[in-house]
Amino acid sequence: MCSACFEAMNFAPGIVFHPDYTVPLPPGHRFPIGKFGRIKELLLADGVIQPHALRRPVPVSDTELGLAHNADYIRTIVSLALDKKAERRLGLPLSAELVRRGRAAVGGTVLTARLALEEGLACNIAGGSHHAFPDHGAGFCIFNDVAVAIAILRRESAFKRALVIDFDVHQGDGTAAFFRGDPDIFTFSLHCDSNYPKAKEVSDLDIGLPVGIGDAVYLSVVKSHVSPLLDKFRPDIVFYNGGVDPHADDKLGKLMLSDRGLRLRDDHVIDCCLGHGVPLACVVGGGYADDLDILARRHGTLHRSATTAFAVRRRAPVTKQKEAI
Repeated sequence: MCSACFEAMNFAPGIVFHPDYTVPLPPGHRFPIGKFGRIKELLLADGVIQPHALRRPVPVSDTELGLAHNADYIRTIVSLALDKKAERRLGLPLSAELVRRGRAAVGGTVLTARLALEEGLACNIAGGSHHAFPDHGAGFCIFNDVAVAIAILRRESAFKRALVIDFDVHQGDGTAAFFRGDPDIFTFSLHCDSNYPKAKEVSDLDIGLPVGIGDAVYLSVVKSHVSPLLDKFRPDIVFYNGGVDPHADDKLGKLMLSDRGLRLRDDHVIDCCLGHGVPLACVVGGGYADDLDILARRHGTLHRSATTAFAVRRRAPVTKQKEAI
């Protein structure tokens, strides 16, 4: 590797991507699976990241999935034997390509967490599949990447205590179910109360906001909870779901955040974690729009924020980027 590339890598967080993040879905399907590849393309095109910053994960095995998910569920998925009712709950047509994508996305969050523990901060360009439960998938989520990553790294004694901060517009119900009663994993979900899922699970901390809350109130809730949680729980790592579906123009969100509101939210979470010296693993979470470029730029807010904060912490000059928010 050239010396300039090596120096640049020292001032850029790991950005994790695998080509299998995007696989075919039937035309017109409402899950915008093409956004993942587009996020990567636009981050490169805008100069937010350089190609050498991209890290490619190893897809997880059945054994690794089984550290968190039910063995019968895994067999049903990998053998493509999901019944129609379960497939409707998942919201995606099960296929070998989709299973391959699920393995890659989970592997991406595992690598993101490893990089965070080593370097302080890393971001996946997928992940946040928080509606997947131990024994079933739901809400476009086939495997729960954060739950599996925690299980794998805990087995290796990589950390003891983890905080999951889930700011997707939908409650992180599957993640809450995985860690109910676990004293070493704290789950915090900030979501729209009148939104999917209709039946909520119980996180360690749930804050359900009313429809149409807007930037000011939303950010006041964020700022009054993140730093105190870090002080009180003292995690060894934070997993942050930075879903952009709270945005005013999101097809499935109802909280009316602006582009600026999303950026300030992400800035606050990242700055708090770095300021507390807690490794931070970021995943993209939900976001829904017909225009993939608009949606991908919205998701890229997280990676822009992370790249800027990481460079500042390393006392490196930040290369001027094309403004897209």
